[in-house]
Amino acid sequence: MHHFKTNTMINLIKGDCLEVMKQIPSESIKCIITDPPYKTTKRGSYSGTGGFFKTEEYNSGNGGISINEVKPEQYLPEIYRVMEESSHGYLMCSDKTLINFSLKLKAAGFHIIRNLVWVKNNCITGTFYMSNHEYVIFFRKGKGVKINNCGTKTALHFDNPKPKAHPNQKPIELIEVLINNSSNKNEMILDPFMGSGSTGVACKNTNRNFIGIEMDEDYFNIAKQRINEL
Repeated sequence: MHHFKTNTMINLIKGDCLEVMKQIPSESIKCIITDPPYKTTKRGSYSGTGGFFKTEEYNSGNGGISINEVKPEQYLPEIYRVMEESSHGYLMCSDKTLINFSLKLKAAGFHIIRNLVWVKNNCITGTFYMSNHEYVIFFRKGKGVKINNCGTKTALHFDNPKPKAHPNQKPIELIEVLINNSSNKNEMILDPFMGSGSTGVACKNTNRNFIGIEMDEDYFNIAKQRINEL
């Protein structure tokens, strides 16, 4: 396990979040913002979810199928434990995984507040309808508390980042909206599937403390570099 810390309480940890989160004290995290891995299939080429956990590739004649073995029921109970009472969380997902993640969050004890939509101002032409959105499940632990800016709309319009350091990279501006609405300065944010560190960048920009966990060494090093350059 490798740690990287900055003077502004940005703590990046290279390791398996299932093990690392066991070391985080209970009810010590103000807000969770994460884009967890899930089973993916892509014809024509092998497509993983960023190397967060070990994947298996099956050759099916039509291209590789990447199956990520980590399951929400493995990490959501630990996320529940480390979150403060009456705190918010944001889980990013696709239309194909929205229902499953929602059911798993409820099973872990969370309350779904509503689904937000990231509307991508720029998107790529596809075979059928152009997909220009992703979902953000907005959930809470314990009693409900208001967001800091109650005028925020459920549809959040931001450009898809280009170029990307990670295939599932989200706009920093999108993450900053979530951080500002569900935490205050110097409070602790956790991303157990950090990827290339966008949540950490947003936390540093907004003066929040941050713990980011990433298993893949390449993405971990990219996250360190991005945060160091701020």
